[in-house]
Amino acid sequence: MAAAEINKQDGREEEDETTILSYQPLAENSAVSANPHIPSVTASAVLGESDSMPEDHPICKGHDFNTTISSKDVDTSQLDSIMQSMLCTGFQATNVGKAVNEIHRMRKWRLSDTPWKEGDDESLRDLNVRSKIRARIFFAYTSNQISCGQREVIKFLVQHKMVDVIVTTAGGIEEDIIKCFEPTYMGDFKLPGKELRKKGINRIGNLLVPNKNYCKFEDWMAPLISKMHDDQDEKWMEQARLLVSNDGADEKEPIEPFSYTPSEFIARLGKEINNEDSVLYWAYKNDIPVFCPALTDGSVGDMIYFHSYKRPGFTLDIARDIRRINDLSVQSYATGQIIIGGGLVKHHTCNANLMRNGADYSVYINTGHEFDGSDGGASPDEAISWGKIRITADPVKVCADATIVFPLIVSQTFAKDLEEWKESTKDCICWLPDEN
Repeated sequence: MAAAEINKQDGREEEDETTILSYQPLAENSAVSANPHIPSVTASAVLGESDSMPEDHPICKGHDFNTTISSKDVDTSQLDSIMQSMLCTGFQATNVGKAVNEIHRMRKWRLSDTPWKEGDDESLRDLNVRSKIRARIFFAYTSNQISCGQREVIKFLVQHKMVDVIVTTAGGIEEDIIKCFEPTYMGDFKLPGKELRKKGINRIGNLLVPNKNYCKFEDWMAPLISKMHDDQDEKWMEQARLLVSNDGADEKEPIEPFSYTPSEFIARLGKEINNEDSVLYWAYKNDIPVFCPALTDGSVGDMIYFHSYKRPGFTLDIARDIRRINDLSVQSYATGQIIIGGGLVKHHTCNANLMRNGADYSVYINTGHEFDGSDGGASPDEAISWGKIRITADPVKVCADATIVFPLIVSQTFAKDLEEWKESTKDCICWLPDEN
């Protein structure tokens, strides 16, 4: 929506009361602010109330490739023709074409492409076994990709098990859950922050998220954290009883310390939300781990913070998660990585692949530049110097807005051969012990 419409009457400017900037300021007697377990100033600042958006206001929603694939009336020949020409168009169009080819290669790779040689694992000598081992695909994205309509594209990949490992930020977790309760709305880059703040409306670029959305998230999240806290305490009590019973015993039962890891915490969210529009729901259902090393850097962290005032002691174990993602990298005969955005998700994914001396296939999509030495802007060639991408690889970076180029790339890769992919990977694994 454009900036607030201004009515000029009698030489004065008045805001149209039907616009998104017409809502009442945050209520001083808010029930949220009155919560005795949360500092009142914090509750008001984070969970201040907001009125509902107009019923006819456009919501943010991206393309659903499921509808395109299932419809026989959709003609994609012109799009396919345009995309096929990009490789030789020049500039970033050429990099888009290269990204399509790189994704084709990582999805097509089989261990049988590499001849067995003396000294290799004897269990991998059989060509039939080698032909059933594929590359493990790491998929990383920043939170804005879930805030916007890219969520529907990402959901398509996860729903059909076309990626194996996910890395995202805290916003990539909470925004997915929040959208199951309330939509994100279209706005404008120029809407004034001062006025939006007074009305309890948050702006993400040209998207709008009323505070009410976060209040609903808090209502759903708070009791779930309490349940997980109960689970944790019950496990700890079991461990304490086992520790006592082991005292003086000749044969001691092993004691495994327990706390939820961030990835287990996220899987629980996917299970509990039970909504097919959710990326996390499909990740849980398809047993795709979602890693978020900065899980507390957002609304989830706010909820854990608030919970700590009511009931201290809930913990998350990041050490087991770093072991888990690094092992998934090491226990792969080949890896591919598709990374949308920079910062934490880019480095965490690349660093996991460093543990195996680099990814075999890589596609970056971001708008970062190298001149300031940031990791987000670092080129694939810089990653090769660190061992995060193999020296034999041919990685691609597309410098563009991912909301434009990634759906186009998906249209020519994952969405182009969905049924063929499912059939060709039916009995495939990424690491031989996976079948046991």
